[in-house]
Amino acid sequence: MPKAQYTEIAAALADDIQNGNLPPGTRLATHRAFAEQHGVALATATRAYRELERRGLIVGEKGRGVFVRDLGLPLTLGVEQTAAEGLLDLVFNMPSDAGDSEVLRAGLKRLAVAGDLDAMLRYQPHGGRPHERKIIASHLDKLGVIAPERLLITSGGQHGLAITVLGLLRRGDSVGTDALTYPGFKSVAALQGLNLVAIDGLGGSMNADALERKCREDKLRAIYLMPTVHNPLGSVMDEVTRRALVDVARRYDLLIIEDSAYAFLEPDPPPSLLELAPDRTIYVGGFSKSLATGLRLGYLIAPDQHIDKLSHAIRATTWNAPALISALVTGWIEDGTLAVSEKNRRRDGAQSQRLCQEIFKDMSIISHPNASFAWLPLASGQRAEPIITRLIAQSIAVSSGEPYAVTEAAPQALRLAFGGIPMEQLRTAFENVRDQIAQASKL
Repeated sequence: MPKAQYTEIAAALADDIQNGNLPPGTRLATHRAFAEQHGVALATATRAYRELERRGLIVGEKGRGVFVRDLGLPLTLGVEQTAAEGLLDLVFNMPSDAGDSEVLRAGLKRLAVAGDLDAMLRYQPHGGRPHERKIIASHLDKLGVIAPERLLITSGGQHGLAITVLGLLRRGDSVGTDALTYPGFKSVAALQGLNLVAIDGLGGSMNADALERKCREDKLRAIYLMPTVHNPLGSVMDEVTRRALVDVARRYDLLIIEDSAYAFLEPDPPPSLLELAPDRTIYVGGFSKSLATGLRLGYLIAPDQHIDKLSHAIRATTWNAPALISALVTGWIEDGTLAVSEKNRRRDGAQSQRLCQEIFKDMSIISHPNASFAWLPLASGQRAEPIITRLIAQSIAVSSGEPYAVTEAAPQALRLAFGGIPMEQLRTAFENVRDQIAQASKL
């Protein structure tokens, strides 16, 4: 069977890209001009371009055109964890402190002399051991009185998001999100075949009127929000907006998924969505950012009617969170170690932010004052990909805006994550990023 015409055209162009005849960053002809050059229909040209995009060879940027991708970069420009030796990772946020290993050593010694080690070697209740659920619920007293029966222990916040999606949403459901949102939720949504719908808003705060308009146009099942320290923007949604969104959620019977991964960074947050709408909010949190990314322990709080389904999802995925980890973390809650660690993370984030503001003082930085990450929008006409390519050549990895974008056109921006990086090393990295952005503006 002869190949379709668009396939042959795409194959020829792919050869030119892969053998270097079309180097990274080359601007390709518009769809219409490409069709005229090859004497084919516009639809054929469009299908050829789509095939090249599917293969990760080109990228379309709204208002700018179609460009050849740098094949040395990961397709998602930031979702895949950087592991190359000698590469400074400003993609994944891994807050840490010089004394963390000693804290772990002391915690393990405490467990070693405890009397229930045998119990940790056995299967645990799917939602976690009752006394540990009670400890975590008590720790969250700022959210109001949380019944331990409504709290389930998970293997990290990402696991909490996954079981929420698997347990409560169906393939094909539509979920409203901010135009920029957490890539981990995008990944879970893709696995479950959810349709993510970008809702207009400002600076990470979803607009309630825009949500209502979308509810009238489409059948939304849920909304996913990071109201307290948004990732990647670091914004904190005001109480008026939170209440307005809850009102819309009630009118249209929407499930609210509240991600609190970085909420501990905000010392005086407005009431959580869980407090405002406990009857329809799934509150997902964890201890990766406040303690250590390697300690995969999290929790979710849900209305009574959802607990059984969520417990079944835990059983289907991990059976239970490891008792060794949950014992460590709940011990640190009780002895005050977690509170100290949270305070230190806020301190370190604030110090790094001051350096970030100093180095990028001539740019529009978007961030939270205590967060160890920042969003750097690029000037009009600048593209993230060439900057990322040059930074990799300098052994620095940063993320573009693409992994965070729900809209078809990703904003041209860089997202920097710098938790746990020594200040002098961080200064050098920031200066290199700044210089590469400045160089790109001259090209």
